[in-house]
This record gives sequence, C-alpha cells and structure tokens, in this order.
Amino acid sequence: MSDIVLEIKDLTFGYTDKKLYKEFSLTLKRGELVAIVGASGVGKSTLFELISGTLKPEKGVIKRENIAWIFQDPYSSFHPSYTILHQILEVAKERNYKQYLERLDLTEENLNALPHELSGGQLQRCSILRALLMKADILLCDEPTSALDNIVQLDTMKLLVSLLENLSILLITHDESLARWAADRIIKIG
Repeated sequence: MSDIVLEIKDLTFGYTDKKLYKEFSLTLKRGELVAIVGASGVGKSTLFELISGTLKPEKGVIKRENIAWIFQDPYSSFHPSYTILHQILEVAKERNYKQYLERLDLTEENLNALPHELSGGQLQRCSILRALLMKADILLCDEPTSALDNIVQLDTMKLLVSLLENLSILLITHDESLARWAADRIIKIG
C-alpha cells in the first residue's frame, strides 16, 4: 500500500433500509490527519467500526494497516479491576511511556491507579497514551479530547499532530474549529 495506510473503495453500509454509506471512498496517507465531521447519528462511529472490522460492509473494500483506537468514552475501554499501567503494557509495542507523561499531564501515580480512581479527563489521556504506545499506523480518534478542558485539549492535539510523521489520524469530531485547525482534509458526513 506504499504510503497509503487506509483505502476505502465504494463502501455501502446501512441498518435496515437506511444507508449510512453508499459508494463511499476514502484514502488516508501516512502523515495525514483527516477529520470526519457530522451530526450525531449520521454514522461517524459506525465508519470506525467498519474500518476496524467490527462491522462488515454490504459492499466495497476496506484495506488498512495496523490501527489503534481512542474511544470517546474511556471508562468503557479499561477493565475496572486492573491498573491503568498493566492494561497499557499489555498491548504496548513501545515500553517507554515516560516520554509522554508530562505532555499528557499524567503521573506515575495516575498509571498505577484503577480506572475508577481517575477523572474522565485523566482516563482519556491514559487512553491516548495507550494508543500511542501501540505504535499503530493509524489512530482512529473518536472525539478524543471531548472530556478535556480547553488548555489540555489544545496541548493533547498538539502532541498528536506532532507525531504525524510516524502515523496517520482519522479524527471524529463535532468541533469544526478543531477540525479546521488540525486536519489536512475535512469530510462532512450526513
């Protein structure tokens, strides 16, 4: 796939008679950030499920390199009984997590906590850390900064954008100003 890390051709998918996608195509290249923008319920998260293989398209082809996912709801993406660090290291390809702690406003204490002991914003930043350490070719980011305050949101997005040399990002956001600031391209759905 050379510098193309994601290629979607003629994707068709829907529930019952409602088609969310009809002959939808998208190409994502290494180093590119593409924002998917649209109202709730138009199929933005469904697109990520199709890309990850959780859902199967009715028609069309999806070719992709390795993915990591940053979920909108970090509480559902961590097991309640294990420490954050344990869960991160379970899937991490890179062990040097300390290089990101300050930039994500996290501490060792945060990582040694159980998920319920952290705020939503702290847990979301842990989710971002886990995705970065997976060393994927593509980050699927579903509203990755919605649980963060404005300053931390900006710092976190600056970190993600600074890493584009080594990966690509597909970003779902309702925040069109964030999309305009960060994205190489914006795709409106719905």
